[in-house]
Amino acid sequence: MRLKPTTFSGMFPGFVLGALTAVAVGAYAKDSDGAYRKLRIFTQVLNHISQSYVEAVKDDQLIYGAIGGMMGTLDPHSVFMPPDEYKKLQEDTAGEFGGLGLEIEDRDGTVVVVAPMDGGPAARAGVEAGDVIVAVDGTALTGNRAGEAWRLLRGLAGTKVTLRIKRKSWEVPKDVAIIRERVKLVAVESHCLEKGYAHVKLKSFQERVGKDIQNALTQQAQACAGKETPGVLSGVILDLRNNPGGLLDEAVRVADLFLLEGDIVSTEGRANKVINRQRAYPKDTQPNYPMVVLVNEGTASASEIVAGALQDHGRAVVLGTPTFGKGSVQSIMELEDGSGLKLTVARYYTPKGRSIQERGIDPDVRVDPGLPEGDAEADKAAVREKDLKRHLKNTSDQEARGRAGIPVIIKDAQLRAALDALKTWRIFAQAKGAVKEPLRP
Repeated sequence: MRLKPTTFSGMFPGFVLGALTAVAVGAYAKDSDGAYRKLRIFTQVLNHISQSYVEAVKDDQLIYGAIGGMMGTLDPHSVFMPPDEYKKLQEDTAGEFGGLGLEIEDRDGTVVVVAPMDGGPAARAGVEAGDVIVAVDGTALTGNRAGEAWRLLRGLAGTKVTLRIKRKSWEVPKDVAIIRERVKLVAVESHCLEKGYAHVKLKSFQERVGKDIQNALTQQAQACAGKETPGVLSGVILDLRNNPGGLLDEAVRVADLFLLEGDIVSTEGRANKVINRQRAYPKDTQPNYPMVVLVNEGTASASEIVAGALQDHGRAVVLGTPTFGKGSVQSIMELEDGSGLKLTVARYYTPKGRSIQERGIDPDVRVDPGLPEGDAEADKAAVREKDLKRHLKNTSDQEARGRAGIPVIIKDAQLRAALDALKTWRIFAQAKGAVKEPLRP
């Protein structure tokens, strides 16, 4: 077993009886009356099943199932991944996989195409946003099957997959054959909202995303800057809504782009032992333009690290709704048979020592997406870390930043509110006489 140089802050037959028995024998010598002694019972049960169960069962199926059950006693983010699942995790973090270039979601048990990737194999085959995927290669997608759809859609580049698609303009569903290609996930999107104001959407913290954000900001500084400040942005909206997290190192790189100095995040393991403390450095830091970070209940883990760091340093206004509340860090270990173990090894803390486990990040300005604060349906629909079974408890003495006195903007689009908030920086600064010329870094 080897520990891969990968740390997660995100929201995923090599074992044989003889080898397991050997491990157990070695354990007995050190701990004859301890927990490892129970391995003898496990090997006995495994032997009985292998010899006497009414149907033949593969050993790896039994072993993997047993490991999965063991992991099921831990927190929901610690999981064992058989080789095929572990390979998918590696593809997700690398940002490339064999697929169709489709963004899909599960809407009440129906798999719907959110958008086909421009120029991707699905788009070229005529798949459109709003299409419903009824089946993949003859396997019907019914009920809560979005995860199953992802597994079926992905495969080796060059292989064919047939989608049965239902479209409003069609009388009956049609089969669409598509050849899989090597697809690169686009984690960063950016565009100009108004002259001087850029919107940068960060979808996940995969490999190289810190560099992608830096490139997007450089591009927008040239394309979006106003006449008064050529090459300089008047404000940036960093959109972390529905970002489930990903690689911890990339989260640190993104936060470091906007901070000159100080802590970004610290991690503590068992017995509150500090494992690591990440700091910001002046190199490549962005100009000190006004900044808003957009968050919602889908903002989790690595996204919360970035939002919490920028909030604690007063670098950005955090706007939206309370975040998911995943304050734990997972290490990924690759096992000798190609399977993987994702194990929670630490809790992380914001620069001011806040643990957001269960609590999440409270925005400085709450803006609900068209629903009044406290709306029963909105509260019912939002699922956060504290709602997960076996989630880790928040053991920090630090209270999460409260919302007392925070203005609430009701029934207003979050992005519009973020832009309005950015524009007030200049208005208030000029009103106080603090700015005699256009804002510059």
